[in-house]
Amino acid sequence: MLSAQLEAYLAEINLPATAEQKKQLIDFVGMLNKWNKAYNLTSVRDPEAMLIRHIMDSLVVSKHLQGERFIDVGTGPGLPGIPLAIMNPDKQFVLLDSLGKRIRFQKQVSFELGIHNISSVESRVEAYQPEQKFDGVLSRAFASIQDMLTWCHHLPAEHGQFYALKGQLNDEEMQHIPSGFAVKEVIELKVPKLDEQRHLLKIIKNNRLESDE
Repeated sequence: MLSAQLEAYLAEINLPATAEQKKQLIDFVGMLNKWNKAYNLTSVRDPEAMLIRHIMDSLVVSKHLQGERFIDVGTGPGLPGIPLAIMNPDKQFVLLDSLGKRIRFQKQVSFELGIHNISSVESRVEAYQPEQKFDGVLSRAFASIQDMLTWCHHLPAEHGQFYALKGQLNDEEMQHIPSGFAVKEVIELKVPKLDEQRHLLKIIKNNRLESDE
């Protein structure tokens, strides 16, 4: 049942996947559903809803990623990082969260599903100082754009950018983007079977804007 739905949804967003990738995505939903009963990882309880609200809601960003090294900030159980890692085996993803139970879940997913391009880090984002900076800093329902940029300003490499996954865009929130940052692109996303607004904001530091011109 879920496999057929996944097949249809991937076709709808025009995202090709191998048989192994499809199995990993379905197995991830299965693990999320199983662990959720004990660990309360997500408020979404139904596997079919998880497929739409977590897997597809993450994967619509896939074709917009630029670079090879990404960090998913406030990733929770690994969203959007794990679905994106499954579909982008050539890219590396660091999954950052401050709650140990979420990190344990991510590590078990990595082990059981054989996902080798993710690494999980238990830390508050302000305290995390990576040796190597990132091409992309992802956040999905993590915080306001203002807070995201304030807390994560030290994470992108010189050429890196922020990817903020948002629902409906809030004018007030957009007006409070901290100085030193600029919205490079606003992309409207369409998630199969989800009748809600979704947007991807690509944000860069102002010095990038000047060097790009």
